[in-house]
Amino acid sequence: MGFPTEPQSFERGVLSDLQGAWMLLRDSIAASSGFDGVDKALLYIDEAMSWEVVRHLESMPPLLLLIRNLCVQGSVSSEVMENLELLTQLMDDVQAKVAKGELL
Repeated sequence: MGFPTEPQSFERGVLSDLQGAWMLLRDSIAASSGFDGVDKALLYIDEAMSWEVVRHLESMPPLLLLIRNLCVQGSVSSEVMENLELLTQLMDDVQAKVAKGELL
C-alpha cells in the first residue's frame, strides 16, 4: 500500500491570489490604529474568507462593498486602501473568469 505524495510544485491561480489579497487586507486593517467599524470590517472579511462564501463566489462582492464602505467612512490608511484596491481588481478578474467558464 502506497502513501499519497505531496505535489512538488504548485500553480498559482487567481483563487490563491484572491485569498492572499483578503489576508493582506485583513492584516493591514488589524494593524491599523483602528477606526469606527473596524470590528465589523474584520467580521465581514472573516466571512468572505469562509469556505461557504468561497464555494459561492457570487456572495463575495456584496461583502467587499460593505467592507469598502466601512473603510471609506472610517478614513483608513493609504495601505488599507491600496490592499482594498488590489482585492477589488482580483475580484473583478475572478468574476470575469467565472463568466467565461474558466473557473468553477
